[in-house]
Amino acid sequence: MLSATCSVLVVLILSGTNGDSVTQTEGPVILSEGAPVILNCTYQTSYSMPFLFWYVQYLNNAPQLILKSSTENQRTENQDFHATLIKSDSSFHLQKPSVQMSDSAVYYCALRDTVRGTA
Repeated sequence: MLSATCSVLVVLILSGTNGDSVTQTEGPVILSEGAPVILNCTYQTSYSMPFLFWYVQYLNNAPQLILKSSTENQRTENQDFHATLIKSDSSFHLQKPSVQMSDSAVYYCALRDTVRGTA
């Protein structure tokens, strides 16, 4: 009986906005299907209420929002992904307990300092 091992390729790119910044895991991450993954994201901002986002971009598609949070220590979940905004260490790490081949994509961590709008 033959067995096959599948790998998942996750490519990450650094992003930031308005003079503030995020730093995330660099380069490709190669995992076996079913393995857990943590994609690191730390941020720097002068604002006390940061808004953090995780986006995914599948091949030949526009980026899609996976998770967002502005609430400290509250776990945010979507599509088996989860992240917790930890202000004390300025982190919002994306986690998934079991990756699948369909998770192969580019993942972006983004920071927005405040929601701005006019009435």
